[in-house]
Amino acid sequence: RAQLKEQQAALLPTAQAETSLTQDQSAAAQRQNELARQQGIPAVTPEDSTTLQGSVRIVYGVYTGGERTAQIKRAEKVIRQQELEVERVSEQTRFDATDAYYELQRGDAQVAIAQASIEDASQSLRDAQLLEQAGLGTRFAVLQAEVDLANANQDLTRAISNQRISRRRLAQILSVGQHIELTAADEIREAGTWGLSLDDSIVLAYKNRAELEQQLLQREISAEDRSIAISAVIPQVDLLGQYNVLNDLSDEAGFGDGFSVGGRIRWTFFDGGRAFARARQAERNIDRADTEFSLRRNEIRLQVEESYYSLISNQENIKTSQKSIESATESLRLARLRFQAGVGTQTDVINSQRDLTDARSRYLQAIVDYNRSLNSLQRSISNLPDNRLFEVR
Repeated sequence: RAQLKEQQAALLPTAQAETSLTQDQSAAAQRQNELARQQGIPAVTPEDSTTLQGSVRIVYGVYTGGERTAQIKRAEKVIRQQELEVERVSEQTRFDATDAYYELQRGDAQVAIAQASIEDASQSLRDAQLLEQAGLGTRFAVLQAEVDLANANQDLTRAISNQRISRRRLAQILSVGQHIELTAADEIREAGTWGLSLDDSIVLAYKNRAELEQQLLQREISAEDRSIAISAVIPQVDLLGQYNVLNDLSDEAGFGDGFSVGGRIRWTFFDGGRAFARARQAERNIDRADTEFSLRRNEIRLQVEESYYSLISNQENIKTSQKSIESATESLRLARLRFQAGVGTQTDVINSQRDLTDARSRYLQAIVDYNRSLNSLQRSISNLPDNRLFEVR
């Protein structure tokens, strides 16, 4: 905005004031007076003088070959381009923070699942030990249960590590203190639904994404640069006005004043080809902006399609994994009853526990992936969920 003010200043005339006080001592006058004294003639030429002079000069560019207008338009487009950059960074920051939060939810869920798996493995180990003591089980079943418990502890250690990494990643994005430990406050659930078709989503992305409008603005800025370059070899017209005041303090004549007004035409009709070379650079920048616009448009379409298809698949996975949890829970209950009754094996119980843990993990993974896909789709569309565009003020 300050740059725009700078260019708009060219719409007004420039005024300069100058004042000078000079003390002159003339060698020629001193020599003439010396010769006059030698000839017996009185000296009449003053040898020194003190002069006070002031002037006010006003210049106004009536016609600048289009440079002034192009510079102002260029500054206005740069402002809009930077506002769009603020919008882009804001949208990306919202996306990064949301994605990191969902990743932290996943880390918390994995820790909870690993802890539940340890409890199940511990229960299986106790059952195996009791059966061995009663003479109904084998040492082999106990060893299997101990191995399964050790594996569950390793899974918990890895889950805690991933959870800590997720916390630090979110802390870095939020720029909080190093000693602050973040936790997810919300339970894992679907963050919302997407009510638009794929085609409508793509059209909305083309309309909303700041990156596309930035390239269009860059094209217009380059066009203004071309006009600015060409203006260097176009005649320019200025109006001039000057008012002068003069007083020689060595005499008693007092102040004298005067003024002058006029016009001036300046025309650099040959600059070695510099202006046209700059104009050609601006034209190539226009071509670059067109190419970048096409690339960004294709990238945005791909982002929308990837996020949309991922959202649909994860939505289906939520339904499937939910049913899988119900089946795995019932399977584990029956496996334990069979094992406690002596008609099942420890291997059946361990396999059922693993199936249940895997089903729980897949269910939470599907929800988190769904939320991340929804977040990614909102970022691909941009200005969602509030759909608020950046307004020029």
